[in-house]
Amino acid sequence: MTRELKLRIISGIILAILALAVTWAGGYAFALFSVVIGALVFSEWSAMTRLVLRGRRGLALGWASFALAAVALVLFGILWALAVVILGVLAAILLYRRDHASRWLPTGIFYSGLAMISLEAVRGSSSAGLMATIFLFAVVWSTDIMAFFFGRALGGPKLAPRISPGKTWSGAIGGTLSGVFAGACVQFAAGGQGLLRILLIAFVLSVAGQVGDLFESWVKRRSGVKDSGRIIPGHGGVMDRVDALVVAATLALAIVLVELALTGNLGQLDGQQASIGAILLGL
Repeated sequence: MTRELKLRIISGIILAILALAVTWAGGYAFALFSVVIGALVFSEWSAMTRLVLRGRRGLALGWASFALAAVALVLFGILWALAVVILGVLAAILLYRRDHASRWLPTGIFYSGLAMISLEAVRGSSSAGLMATIFLFAVVWSTDIMAFFFGRALGGPKLAPRISPGKTWSGAIGGTLSGVFAGACVQFAAGGQGLLRILLIAFVLSVAGQVGDLFESWVKRRSGVKDSGRIIPGHGGVMDRVDALVVAATLALAIVLVELALTGNLGQLDGQQASIGAILLGL
């Protein structure tokens, strides 16, 4: 085992313990955790895509949009925070059209805002939210870890050689199967109903997480950087660790939003204590 891999494993364990502890605490502790992750994501995104070199007004707009969304999330709830993020994205698009600001700006506002909102939405304040977050972690982390080991052990055709040369189809498939199995185990432990639904959700979230990983690799390749940052020893930046989690959590939120909208129950998400956990897991 190389020194870099040892450092990566140790850092990963510490981060996992921290994430699980904050998830268990819930409430404002997890809300703050989500806000900090979103803020670090926007900071790394801004540095990677060099937003400051393309206009300070654009960067100021991005931070203002994120800050207002964070306040809305804590005080008023998920839907208000989503509305603020959408308004920020629209304002960034208008700025790009008028002042030739970076096209990376609206994407950065959207990506970092959803990183914060989706994580807090999944956790909420209920015990179902706790299990839903553990379910999300289990699916994403198992997919990520086992994709690495399956890919190393089996090799084979590359998944997306122009974006991330190290990823293979064997790793992607092995990671997905592992993520689905981990999700099913959490669902069984939680006593939820609808195994087929959970297997399907776990499969979709596992694939979404890998798409999120590839998306961040594409952004880094376009930006000419190896890592999104240097804050985590052996891993790089925060985006390098939460890229899959952000997309999977966002899709989990989208699934529940669509389900609530189709049934006319979108009002269930009013208030800052709302959680999509019970709906997601069928608890």
